[in-house]
Amino acid sequence: MATHPGAAPFLAPETALARMTRHAQVLSGQMQALSATLFPPASKKSLRSFSSGEVARFLGVSDGYLRQLSLDGLGPAPALSTGGRRSYTPSQIGELRQYLAAARPKEALEFLPSRRPGDKLQIVAVANFKGGSAKTTTALYLTQFLALEGYKVLAIDLDPQASLSAMFGYQPEFDIGEGETLYGAIRYDETRRPMREVVRPTYFTGISLVPGNLELMEFEHHTPRAMVEQSLRGGDLFFRRVGSAISQVEDEFDIVVIDCPPQLGYLTMGALNAATAMLVTIHPQMVDVASMSQFLLMTSDVMSVIEEAGGTLDYDFIRYVVTRHDPNDVPETQIVALLRNLFGGDVLGATVWKSTAIANAGLTKQSLYELDKGSVGRAAYERALESVNGANSEILSLLKKVWRR
Repeated sequence: MATHPGAAPFLAPETALARMTRHAQVLSGQMQALSATLFPPASKKSLRSFSSGEVARFLGVSDGYLRQLSLDGLGPAPALSTGGRRSYTPSQIGELRQYLAAARPKEALEFLPSRRPGDKLQIVAVANFKGGSAKTTTALYLTQFLALEGYKVLAIDLDPQASLSAMFGYQPEFDIGEGETLYGAIRYDETRRPMREVVRPTYFTGISLVPGNLELMEFEHHTPRAMVEQSLRGGDLFFRRVGSAISQVEDEFDIVVIDCPPQLGYLTMGALNAATAMLVTIHPQMVDVASMSQFLLMTSDVMSVIEEAGGTLDYDFIRYVVTRHDPNDVPETQIVALLRNLFGGDVLGATVWKSTAIANAGLTKQSLYELDKGSVGRAAYERALESVNGANSEILSLLKKVWRR
């Protein structure tokens, strides 16, 4: 078709694929710019110091006891503010644990609660395929709570969307290279890497991370082909690969927390087979409860398939974690009561409250443990943190019970 001289050339309409690709590139670039503003490469993300009151709660001693230690020149010396308030760095909290374990040997296990010989590695899978159930938030807060309690924790991000990795300061498409997710340690070809090469330290003392990104989807794509080609033998069966990779580093950690993908694919099946415990998050809305019903039916079918293929799914515990709960919302309270009536003690006693403090902290890729309580309002901060700690304390007590403590 001819065009008149000087007329603009005809442009074909943008295809849906081209538009989505352009939008992805624009948004990714904006997120990278935002990340650079919040956490410049030169400064990197770091963990704040903790007040003596916070540290006293972590250690299970009184604030007055810590004050007397510092006055007597015992243990690490805290920083003093102009108002005389004391604070400890994360590394000093570890030093305090060492000092107290030596000074009070009868309570050494409380101050240094690491796994002992004979204690099996605890692998907690956090799962649900309903968006908005706070699965990643639950995994993040549990991981950080356990670290603050003195445990060595490995966080594994199995979600290709990699929200957990983002919370630890990584932008998946820029900061995570090829083979640097768990896929690098469970893939089927000769480029498979040792697990130690994909575990990286984090700014949060006590936590190591296996990050995620879209590369994880490759496992979903390549597993069917490997099954057809019958290239899987023994420990190489697809559902054993996650557990096999974790076993390579199990001596280095007390607890592993896995943020599962939001669907029941091959990665999730691997996580469920590796796990010693499972947490199912649930938002107390009727549509979410209906979705959880489908999730449980599908999970049950998946577990049957794994066991028929020779896998083992002998969990120490399964618990439902009520998240984003508004205790003043009558319908939500009724749904929580329904869940407790149906599942009894398998529902955690504590619920994690819906909180603007948690939401606001997440906007800057931080948790309440990382924020100063004054930055989101003291009352809101304390209410939210109390509900989070309540749930995490219950989970920790279950883990301790497995270790017969």
